[in-house]
Amino acid sequence: MPTLSDAVRSGKLVGNLQAQECPSRDILKHVTGRWAVLTLIALQGRTIRFATLRRTIGGVSDRMLTQTLQTLEADGFVHRQAFKVVPPHVEYSLTTMGEEVAQHVRVLADWIEDNTSTIVSTRRKITAE
Repeated sequence: MPTLSDAVRSGKLVGNLQAQECPSRDILKHVTGRWAVLTLIALQGRTIRFATLRRTIGGVSDRMLTQTLQTLEADGFVHRQAFKVVPPHVEYSLTTMGEEVAQHVRVLADWIEDNTSTIVSTRRKITAE
């Protein structure tokens, strides 16, 4: 009997984040990681080079950004275009699916930014008790 993950991979079933073995959990982890959210937002609506992307995302190391881009590319959210020139020139952009998921994570990020003062205030009250 096929597992839930097999059914999802074959396209016969939508994901179920509550199911332990569903691959949608890995995708959720890939998309909602700190660097992934910031990368998706930074790439939204534009094509940019690695160095520009790294400068845009404050605090990300080369290694973490590389890993994040590779993961998002493997999931089909990021398009990487390498030009055969010296020095190497690589540009990153979002795929159609990447643009769609970026819109969703941006809503969450915007909500967090809009509510930061309330959240920080609440945290201070609770930790002071």
